[in-house]
Amino acid sequence: MTKHKVDVAAAGRAIAVVALGFVAFGSMEAKAFCGFYVAKADAKLFNKASQVVLVHDGDRSVLTMANDYQGKVKDFAMVVPVPTAIEREQIHVGDMKLVDHLDAYTVPRLVEYFDPDPCYRPPPRPSVAYGAGRGMASLQSAAPMAERAKALGVTIEATYTVGEYDILILSAKQSDGLVTWLKEEGYKIPNGAEPVVDSYLKQKMHWFVAKVNLAEHDKLGGGKLRPIQVAYESPKFMLPIRLGTVNAQGTQDILVYLFTRNGRVEVTNYKTVKLPTDMNVPEYTQSVFGDFYKALFSRVVDKNDMRAVVTEYAWNLAVSCDPCSADPIVPELKSLGVWWLPNIEDYHAWAGGVGYVTRLHARYDRDHFPEDLVFQETQDKSNFQG
Repeated sequence: MTKHKVDVAAAGRAIAVVALGFVAFGSMEAKAFCGFYVAKADAKLFNKASQVVLVHDGDRSVLTMANDYQGKVKDFAMVVPVPTAIEREQIHVGDMKLVDHLDAYTVPRLVEYFDPDPCYRPPPRPSVAYGAGRGMASLQSAAPMAERAKALGVTIEATYTVGEYDILILSAKQSDGLVTWLKEEGYKIPNGAEPVVDSYLKQKMHWFVAKVNLAEHDKLGGGKLRPIQVAYESPKFMLPIRLGTVNAQGTQDILVYLFTRNGRVEVTNYKTVKLPTDMNVPEYTQSVFGDFYKALFSRVVDKNDMRAVVTEYAWNLAVSCDPCSADPIVPELKSLGVWWLPNIEDYHAWAGGVGYVTRLHARYDRDHFPEDLVFQETQDKSNFQG
């Protein structure tokens, strides 16, 4: 007989793992766990789902923006308010495989436990080996573009080509001038966006604007667009989401993976709730877990009147995952922007201080989420997983 459970390791188990000396930098084998995960609910389950990785400590942040854009790359554009002007060395092109790995590592999961033998241990996993732009771009028609921008009260602070993207850093005096200029330049800004844009301008925020450089995209062999990674210095620990809700049809989902040094992250301006977990469910759930999880998440959203952000995972990376739904994420943390890690190639030699990862999931629209997401790092070091 087997039991299936939507599982979370309780604080007591996490303490036991530490007391037994199992550190997360080795094989990450879940030695306190008698069973294994059998299904998981990754980001692909949700339509119109954005994924963002946000690393934050002190006044420094690294933001990786992944997209699931479907369509002709020449039509792609990204317009994002950022707290400060951005220099060329603060912009990088990321690897979607890392975001997918992070999704798989933190994903809500269905776990199978075996009753007859509580000390059952699955065979050891096969070992896995881990591997560890240009400056100012002379964009075509830059001078006329700058002149028209100036006439509308828009300043082009910088222009860069990074990987397959042409990037502008803008500031502006008035929202109508900025929106007019962006539309004239071919950016599809939602109708009625001026009040939202104006609120960002009052906060003295700048604008990070990206289009695809078709020549560079072709040099790279075409294919899907890669994530854009931006670093900046600001005390603001937040994520702007309002511009995308201006004329969106229906709700949107966003998954935010947050890395901090000391404890899990919660939202300060909306309620933060935990995903239901540690429940026995019928065995047939294994074959329909995707639909089961979508229904479960929708129920949590409805119960909170779609005014809450859901914690799906929160874990001290110095503690073994239990159970592990993917290979260790630790070797890839620097590429995701976690800058405080020791400069040691062999991650087995890291002696702690890796940090904390929190996975938050929000379903939102303009009416229920009128404000951007504002975060805070807490001192809560307990581990939680759905």
